[in-house]
Amino acid sequence: MTKKRIGIFCSGGDAPGMNACVRGAVRTATSLGHEVVGIMRGYEGMINRSFWRDSSGEEILTAFRVASWAGHGSAHLRSSRSEEFRTPAGRQRAVQVLKENQIDALIPIGGNGTIAGAIALSEVWDGQIVACPGTIDNDLYGTDYTIGFSTAVQTAVEAVDRIRDTASSHDRMFLVEVMGRHSGYIALYTALASGADVVAIPETDTNFPEIISHLKRLKANGRMMAIMIVAEGDEKGGAVSINQQLQEYECPFKTRTVVLGHLQRGGVPTPEDRRRATHLGAGAVNAIAAGKTGVMVGTADDDTILTPLTETIKSHRHVPDSLLELLGQVQL
Repeated sequence: MTKKRIGIFCSGGDAPGMNACVRGAVRTATSLGHEVVGIMRGYEGMINRSFWRDSSGEEILTAFRVASWAGHGSAHLRSSRSEEFRTPAGRQRAVQVLKENQIDALIPIGGNGTIAGAIALSEVWDGQIVACPGTIDNDLYGTDYTIGFSTAVQTAVEAVDRIRDTASSHDRMFLVEVMGRHSGYIALYTALASGADVVAIPETDTNFPEIISHLKRLKANGRMMAIMIVAEGDEKGGAVSINQQLQEYECPFKTRTVVLGHLQRGGVPTPEDRRRATHLGAGAVNAIAAGKTGVMVGTADDDTILTPLTETIKSHRHVPDSLLELLGQVQL
């Protein structure tokens, strides 16, 4: 087996579990006789020759050096978006850096933008690329769940549980906005787990007359408070916009809005995100060792699967109809 030098990096929005993914990749690569270097700040760091180094200046990520990474939030390799990488000249500079540092393969960890960047890089660089899905939105084809989704949902549900106390104390309806520009996964899972009364997501039409009728039924049945979960990318707008429109339809509750925002991208990853990220990081290295390239590693019923990069971002992954049906059944 030929020893490979693998570069690994995080790109785009950070997601809890990225560190666990790096750890899984490094420990697997080490066990197979390969070496891993960390590229700091994604494609921007690649262009600027920014590599991870420890206090002694050593740049190889060993099993010992990443031993405690799995339980840490944030991205130890940092993350960013790179306007320069979007240009042909920027990608050529990245290729030059990869060649100078004798990197044979790359493991990008990120979402749609990261995958798109990997596809563009593959057109001008002949090394192997095997990506890992790192995004809280859970909107990539080719995997049951993405790194960070579990933690984002847990964070949102914990916030809603606290907001419910205030809503009950003041007899109000709270509209809680969660992330999801194109995907309703976080909103839908949060609504189901927190017992919310209404949810607005990009995949379904937000019908104000129906929502108002539902809220009036709740109040007629003695409910004094309500919770509505809103995905930021809903076609009628975010929580603030939807709240304004609800007032035009004479919402029966006094309302307040809460935007969780980047709160969902931070914090210690859940055990599920740590496990999944470890699985995906190891899977990426195994795919590289098997000669694969131009693919994203994912899981389906805990089995490792590989999907061409172009397929993962061809369109946004929609929430399953079965969950929408379940939501309708439990919102009485």
